[in-house]
Amino acid sequence: MRLGRHRAALNLEQRRRKALQRGVLAGLTVVAIVAATLVVLLGGGGALCSAREPVLVSVAAAVDVAPVAMEAAGTFNETKTSVGGRCILVQVTEQPPATVLRTLIGEKAGVLRERPDGWIADSSAWIRLARKQGAGSLPSGESVVATSPLVFATRSSLAQKFAVSKTEMNWRMVFPSTIRGRLLPTSGEPDVVRVPDPSLAGAGIATVAAARDVVGSGPAADKALTAFVRWAQAGSAPDYRSMLAAVDDRGFWQRPVVIVPEQSVWTHNLQPSADPVVALHPREGTINLDYPYVVTATDPAVAEASTVFADWLRGAQAQEMVRRAGFRSGDGTQGPISPGPEIPTETPKTRPSVSAEDIDAALQAWSRLAPPSNILVIADTSKHMAEPITGQKGATRLSVALQAARLGLQLFPNSTHMGMWEFAEKLEPATGYHEWVGLGPVDQPERGQVIRRSKLDQLTTSLKAHSALNSSLYSTILSGFRRVTAKYDERMNNALLVITAGKDDGGGLTRQELLAQLRKEWDPDKPVQIVMIAFGSDVDKAGLTEISSATNGSLHVAQQPGEIIDVFLAALARRLCHPTCKSP
Repeated sequence: MRLGRHRAALNLEQRRRKALQRGVLAGLTVVAIVAATLVVLLGGGGALCSAREPVLVSVAAAVDVAPVAMEAAGTFNETKTSVGGRCILVQVTEQPPATVLRTLIGEKAGVLRERPDGWIADSSAWIRLARKQGAGSLPSGESVVATSPLVFATRSSLAQKFAVSKTEMNWRMVFPSTIRGRLLPTSGEPDVVRVPDPSLAGAGIATVAAARDVVGSGPAADKALTAFVRWAQAGSAPDYRSMLAAVDDRGFWQRPVVIVPEQSVWTHNLQPSADPVVALHPREGTINLDYPYVVTATDPAVAEASTVFADWLRGAQAQEMVRRAGFRSGDGTQGPISPGPEIPTETPKTRPSVSAEDIDAALQAWSRLAPPSNILVIADTSKHMAEPITGQKGATRLSVALQAARLGLQLFPNSTHMGMWEFAEKLEPATGYHEWVGLGPVDQPERGQVIRRSKLDQLTTSLKAHSALNSSLYSTILSGFRRVTAKYDERMNNALLVITAGKDDGGGLTRQELLAQLRKEWDPDKPVQIVMIAFGSDVDKAGLTEISSATNGSLHVAQQPGEIIDVFLAALARRLCHPTCKSP
């Protein structure tokens, strides 16, 4: 049974009793019932509210807007506003938007104990998502109580260095430098631009939308967006406070920049600093975060009271409080009061091309690309991968493929599970492959002290092809497929990644035997995809496509060394269209 339905089933008297038992109201110091009279002590001063029980309204607010919402609730409660002859008393608690969303759509895990009566999210995207996912009872016409533009934030000293280098903040900085045509950032630009986690914060959702808007659409754009998501995951943070604290930390990144709401910079700078954080506007224009209030109460009397509070928040008194807390007004026309020298006084240029629909599509794209991977990599080290690369002294098919894999490894966050084998006939008499790293969390050791990520990184430089050994491609694919199936994790995207020259020398399974086993063993309820990256101009595309297609996977062929990271991103980008992808 959904939480909302359960709560709605309570009668009004039961609900009042449960609400009174739950806790202290916002701004409330003492609640006492004496001779049927409720006395509310706020800020040290008493106020006779009503001889009847009040209408209690619980409001869940996003982390950055919660403090001013609590202050506003305390002021509102002192006005003794009433509905139906009963005083309204509002309680505000800080709650992550994702937790409220799960509560409203009736999920069982990671939810609030009680459904709130009002919700102030940090983006309208959360409310649209709630409606799409089953919270159809939410009324239309939510009211925006505050706004704050996204800014690029960094230390004042770094901002001055960027200015000397004539480096303007821009949305392409959120992509890894490989997408911008170089392996590493230049000394005149940030070495990292960290973004909030879009699954937790509205600023992250808006950043994904801006990134997608910058690269456009099409296969190349999908690959760029995929690189952004993987890169962002590796450095995303759960909240704005920790992101801005990291800007002050000089122990890791040299030139850090974070993307946060302007208001969070204002809050951060309340603590004095010799090198305060400054807010910089991106040159292409920014996206304004809105903080909408939506009524979520199921009880009619409580819903009416929640609506009254929402309307009050749009009034002059509440809007002044919002602006004094570093936000811009709900309609965006008035800036923060006393913003300080670190906040630009001019109204930022916005990106008009980013619509609400674009933001929703970006959130969907993130939701498809972001789930962690449970991925086994099998690398072909047979004689076919020992073939030299024309024009590159000492380079082989395997060495350039592993060089790209080393870059690709950086795009996987610590939530990834990964393992690695190499394969060639007679490499191991019983199997034809050697297991170097067992499938498991990349940030944990399989045994000993060395974590998997470090061992995988080392293998990308130490593995060598065997010029005298044939390929055991088909037999190893089946063994790898079975291993991932046995280690299937429903929370993840489960895949077998094959790096190969695409040839099998006939010492084990035939291609038809492999296909027959894959079709027999592939489970649509536990789908494991085979993604193949083949390197060379003489690849049997038809045969390899048949193998990957048996698991709804894909084949990607690279003919030049520089194409490998490109096809690697193309393979990951298929999550955007799965399961309706066309053959690449």
